[in-house]
This record gives sequence, C-alpha cells and structure tokens, in this order.
Amino acid sequence: MEQHERHTSHGWAPAVQATLHCLTGCAIGEVLGMVIGTALGWDNLPTTVLAIVLAFFFGYSLTLRGVLKAGLGFRAALRVALAADTLSIAVMELIDNGVIALWPDAMDAELADVLFWASLAISLVIAFVVTVPVNKWMIGRGKGHAVVHQYHH
Repeated sequence: MEQHERHTSHGWAPAVQATLHCLTGCAIGEVLGMVIGTALGWDNLPTTVLAIVLAFFFGYSLTLRGVLKAGLGFRAALRVALAADTLSIAVMELIDNGVIALWPDAMDAELADVLFWASLAISLVIAFVVTVPVNKWMIGRGKGHAVVHQYHH
C-alpha cells in the first residue's frame, strides 16, 4: 500500500489534477480581468495587470476554500495556499500572458471578436501543458499541491 501511495502521489495524475485546479482559478481571473478591462476601455497594460491579480486571487481562493473546510485556521490556510499555488500560478500566468502578448492582434481584440476568446482559450491550454510538469516536479518533492493534499483526507 505504501509503495502504491508513493507512486500515485508522484505520478502524473496528481500533477494534472493540481494544474486543473490552478487553471480554474487562473481562467476565472484572466477572463474576468480581460472582460472588465476591455469593457471599461482600459489599455492593455492595466487590463493585463488586473487579469493577473485576479488570477492569483481566484487561484489562492479556491485552495483557501478547501483548506479552510478541512478545519485549518485562516493564517495557516493562507500559508498553505501561498506555498501550494504561487509557483504554479506564476508559471501559468507567464505562459498565458506571454502567448497572448506574442499572438498578432490578440492584445487589441475586443470582447465580441473570435480572436479574443480563441487566443485566451489556446493560451490557457498551452499554459496548462507547460505547468503540469512544474506541478509534477513540486509534488514529487513534497511541495505545491502535495502540501494541500494532506488536508483533503
């Protein structure tokens, strides 16, 4: 049993699950930030900053919610969320925003443009693919979502 637990905790499935969790928070924040900034007619830089801030906020919030449910106090839960998600969200945001910044005309696309939604969706998929190995590496070292996992039992 111990060998099976060790194998599954360091395999790809926990990394994919952790990255999907991260992707959910990042996507909520990214979409909300881009929609708000674009709807308000903001320039690209403040819109992107808002999207990144919201991605971190929602990413951390999803982890906090689960860890608080497990009975941890807020300060301890916040430390767990920061330890579990910071690198994962940072990599995801770097890749996601990098793809959009390099994609011709994506930064100037409006909410009604297919390019806006297509570039955002594809950039998140690329960020997911890049972030899975990062999470696998962290989990394999007892870091990242391996820290959160102990509070789900």
